[in-house]
Amino acid sequence: MPRPTKFRRVEFFPENNYFVPIGKSKCELEEIVLKVEELEAMRLKDIEELNQEECAKRMKVSRQTFQNIIDGARKKVAMALTEGKAINISGGHYTTNHCKFKCMDCGTMYHINYEQDKSSCPDCGSQSVMCSKKAEFCGRWCHGQNIR
Repeated sequence: MPRPTKFRRVEFFPENNYFVPIGKSKCELEEIVLKVEELEAMRLKDIEELNQEECAKRMKVSRQTFQNIIDGARKKVAMALTEGKAINISGGHYTTNHCKFKCMDCGTMYHINYEQDKSSCPDCGSQSVMCSKKAEFCGRWCHGQNIR
């Protein structure tokens, strides 16, 4: 059985998460899903110009895992640009320090690991959880208005 995937730490979420080529109708448009951690890898390496070791450290993954993430991201973006496909930035296996959730039953405050902890408390399993900030980016993200 393979090891469980470690959550990748993400510090940035885009204001816009869907990009389409001009001149294609929706019925003929194909879509490529770029995971949130893939966008983060490209941002750290290509925009912040960090070396691979620094990028891996910021995302809390190994250098090899970082390389695999960025290789996949660059391939997806290149395919979208050369084949005229839409890019949908969503999903993935990541965690963030932007958002703390609170369990309304046991009172636990925790940073979320996106897939699991957004809907239930990691301590008691209660589904009565909510974002503790409810502001700016965090509020949009927690309510699914921007990043899913």
